Amino acid sequence: MLIAPFLVGAVAGGFAWIQLPLLAFWLVGYFAFFATSQWLRSGRRAKWFPPVRFFALLVSALGLLLVVLEPSLIWWAPGFALPAGVGLWAAAHRRDRDLLVGLTTVIGSSLMTVVAYEAGGSAQTAAPWASGAWDHRPWLLAAVQAAYFGGTVFYVKSVIRERGNRTFFLWSIAFHLLCLLGCVWAALEVDSRWWWLAAIFAVLLGRAGWVWKLVTDGRRITPKAIGIAEAVATITVSLCSLVVL
Repeated sequence: MLIAPFLVGAVAGGFAWIQLPLLAFWLVGYFAFFATSQWLRSGRRAKWFPPVRFFALLVSALGLLLVVLEPSLIWWAPGFALPAGVGLWAAAHRRDRDLLVGLTTVIGSSLMTVVAYEAGGSAQTAAPWASGAWDHRPWLLAAVQAAYFGGTVFYVKSVIRERGNRTFFLWSIAFHLLCLLGCVWAALEVDSRWWWLAAIFAVLLGRAGWVWKLVTDGRRITPKAIGIAEAVATITVSLCSLVVL
């Protein structure tokens, strides 16, 4: 969820040198977010604060460097404020495993697809939505990333933390089905190449039901195995979206 959206945007938009400090900022920003979350979950204990201070200073320096090198990138900052704010609030209240937190994290992560795309050659001196030339491709790529990772949030919770919760399982199936229907509609009305993504989301829908059935029947499937399978699915969805879109 951290790397794939960035790489999809970078590949689609074309590689540019500014993407290197942008990637560094993105990764260090995540480390700063994680360290701050751990500090807040601990009740702001002093021993957890040094990593917060270190990564906060480092990400601030990288952010300042980015603003100097490419001022237009600052227009994207507000888009990440909500996901970060929700995540930190949840950590402070020990609710960082809530569904809402997972979904807002997906939104923030997927938005990086558009940012990396813009940095690859279309960065502008004004707000990207103010130029009058709206490029739909990065937003479609980001939407596919959001659909896949959103489904992953539901799926993983349904077979681990919410295992046995039939209502949550139905939510997982409904989300995957909605994504599949969206791809089918796009294949019928927009471009037949969307059938490739429809096929992948059909497999993901089947996986969500099959694995849930296995774990509720007592079959032991480790989180590691689930994670490896999701890594393969992430690569598949990302490569297919680049070909289709």
